[in-house]
Amino acid sequence: MTAVVPLGNATAPAALEQRVGVLLVNLGTPDTADAQGVRVYLKEFLSDPRVIEDQGLVWKAILNGIILRVRPARKARDYQKIWNAERGESPLKTITRSQAEKLASAIADREHVVVDWAMRYGNPSIRSRIDALAAQGCDRLLVVPLYPQYSAATSATVCDEVFRALADMRAQPTLRVSPPYYDNPDYIEALAVSMSEHLAALPFQPELIVASFHGMPQKYVDKGDPYYAQCVATTESLRKRLGLDASRLVLTFQSRFGSDEWLQPYTDKTIEKLAKDGVKRIVVVTPGFSADCLETLEEIAQENAEIFKHNGGEQFSAIPCLNDSEPGMDVIRQLVLRELQGWI
Repeated sequence: MTAVVPLGNATAPAALEQRVGVLLVNLGTPDTADAQGVRVYLKEFLSDPRVIEDQGLVWKAILNGIILRVRPARKARDYQKIWNAERGESPLKTITRSQAEKLASAIADREHVVVDWAMRYGNPSIRSRIDALAAQGCDRLLVVPLYPQYSAATSATVCDEVFRALADMRAQPTLRVSPPYYDNPDYIEALAVSMSEHLAALPFQPELIVASFHGMPQKYVDKGDPYYAQCVATTESLRKRLGLDASRLVLTFQSRFGSDEWLQPYTDKTIEKLAKDGVKRIVVVTPGFSADCLETLEEIAQENAEIFKHNGGEQFSAIPCLNDSEPGMDVIRQLVLRELQGWI
């Protein structure tokens, strides 16, 4: 005989409408452009073993005893140069929000798709936005790391944080993660169109273009990270699309940190050498960033422009990232719709 367990007077909760969540994720930003805000951000960022792999006692002593005492005030001044004062936030946060809003509008005919955005470090956190999507009935989740090229220090750590959030959930959503799009034809075409339009509007003709990607310790690549190869593939695809050889579109790496050897050639050293060698007019593009941020707006457009001019260069221009432009949004929309096949 089968035993029947009575439900008593309990009422089953009403089932939420099944929806699909799309979560755009970028690197992150301090909440405020002051030393305290930057200190909180840097502590979270530099405590990630995907970013600094050796999290031993020596590193912790350096981080807490030196870096977090000295670096926040200096970096806060850099953030203040680019801060969106009107909204009280960094441009990266402003742009990522806009990307999510425009994506939601572009796919509004899919009524059961909910679009949101998050930062890997800082706010809004990945965990908070996954919780918010789940509360709206999203039982399927597409996470979109907004990094054209994959690296363990960017794309993989997004997945780490997503998995940590899901580990605490009883009712987990079914998960998909979009792949890198470093050689996606739509992405290469959008970059090429953006570059061509920028060049056409300049009052000067550059002698060459520098393609600057975020750097990485060489040892990470030696251990198997595919990031360098994907940066090379992006650059070669751009050269082919624009009809430029390696002397006219130069690959470099920026934003190195610490004493280890990083991917070379270094952007700042390359730009300094170009100026000293007599190059007077250059343009820099940053194909490893989906949105303008401190590394593009301050480090490239201001700091490296000053390096170039200080060493004899005359005309310098930084091409904006794709951001929430029509070509940039078309790349994100096409990527998302491709990865949602079978769900919508």
